[in-house]
Parts: sequence; structure tokens; C-alpha cells
Amino acid sequence: MTTTTTPPSTGEGAQFIAAVAPRPFGLVRHSLVMARRSLIKTMRTPEQLLDVTLQPIIFIVLFVYLLGGAIAGDRHQYLQFLLPALMVQNVLFASAPTGVSLNTDIKNGVFDRFRSLPISRSAPLIGGVLGDMIRFVVSIAVMIGVGYALGFRVETSFLEVVAACLLVMFMAFCFSWMFVLLGMIVREPGAVQGLGFVIMFPLTFGTNVLVPTNTLPGWLQAWVNVNPVADAMEAARALMVGQGEVGTPVLKTLLWSIAILAVFAPLAVRAYRRKA
Repeated sequence: MTTTTTPPSTGEGAQFIAAVAPRPFGLVRHSLVMARRSLIKTMRTPEQLLDVTLQPIIFIVLFVYLLGGAIAGDRHQYLQFLLPALMVQNVLFASAPTGVSLNTDIKNGVFDRFRSLPISRSAPLIGGVLGDMIRFVVSIAVMIGVGYALGFRVETSFLEVVAACLLVMFMAFCFSWMFVLLGMIVREPGAVQGLGFVIMFPLTFGTNVLVPTNTLPGWLQAWVNVNPVADAMEAARALMVGQGEVGTPVLKTLLWSIAILAVFAPLAVRAYRRKA
């Protein structure tokens, strides 16, 4: 009788390899399926889009008519200055609910079902982020549409405006992974939302969104000069209305976005695998 000796399993090592090395194109396919699920969920509960439809309108009208005359002396001139930066701010705010949504799915047991399926462990996270990018598109469309109704006009080319929108969406995609990580490590959806606002307010309002940088006190100028969101706002202004230099702010925004993605995406996936 011949006895066959089976090599011992490596346990966690084998599971890790299976998780990070799915079949060819498996991760892409699984992520797209999860993104479709996220889109369907959004379309069935359109009230989830209220913050990217009503909030941009409120911000534009409030800031232009409340501050425009006092800061710029002319509301149209202030609108030209404000809208590109405000677009960056609102799209970045739209990235925060991604973590809330994923945390809610975990709390409701939806991810327990995902863990039992033969899919990549990263797919639910990637799919959730990709699906929520519809929020970025809606926010940009509302901002530009309302801005045009109030008198905003693009002073560059169509391709430059498209480049500005894509740049902002890429940055928001990268920022989403910060909130995905929060969604993995915080226990309650409300806590994720609260922490998201604590993070986003100094990043988005501690910028040159409302006034030029040189009008700020020295300590705040120092913060603005190292704030990646301020770089994105300068890039958007340069690409949409020709205010300022294009190259340096765009490059800084891309580098900051890639760095944020490189740090927070692996941490978020690792946190999710620990839960799994």
C-alpha cells in the first residue's frame, strides 16, 4: 500500500495568495459587479444624492450673494473666482459617504455574504468606491449648471475644463480611501460621518476657496501652502478660468492624490481582511 504525503497547508499564507491573486481579470470583473450594485442602490434611493444636488446650490448662492460684493466688489467676478474652487470642495465632500455606506453594509451583515462568495477580498471595497463616483459626476454637473445660470463662464477651452473635472474626480477617488479606512475601523456609521466632517472641514475651508491666499494671516497661509486641496483649487481655477499657473498646481495635485491612494488603499484593504 502506497502512502501519499500531502504537504501541509500554509494557512494564512495560502488564503492571502488566493485573495490577492484571483483568476486573470477576476478582480476587475468582481469590482465592476460590486460597482454596479452600488449604482443600483443609489438609483433606488435617490435621496442619497441630496448632498451633491442641494448642497452645491446652497453654497454657490450663499457665498456669491453673501460675500461677493464685500470681497470682490462684483458678484460676477467673485463667481468666476469661487466656482472652480467650490467644485473641488463639494466633490471632495461627496467622497466621505463612501465610508459610511461600506460601514453600514458591514453592520447589516451584507459583507458576511460577500466573504462567502468566491470573489477577491478587495472587490467589495473597490466596487463601492467606483460606484460612488456617480456622486462626483452629479456634483460637478450641478455646480457648472447652476454656475452658468448665475453668470459663470469658462474662459479656457473645452478640453481644459474636462481636464479640470477629471483631475478633481481622481483626487476625490483617492480621498475616498481615507473614508473607506474609517469605515473599516469605526464601529458606527454615524461616527464615520462625524469623523469625515472633522477631517474635511480644515482641508476644504482652510484653503483659498473663498479669498486669495495673500489676504490670509501668516499662520493660515503656511497651512494653505501645504494643503493638497488648495493645490487642487488653484489647478481648477487655472484650467477653467485661466487664473494662475497650470503646471505646478496640477502636478502637485496628482502627486498628492497618488500618495494618498498609495497609503490609504492598502491600509483599508488590510483592515477589511482582518474583519474577514
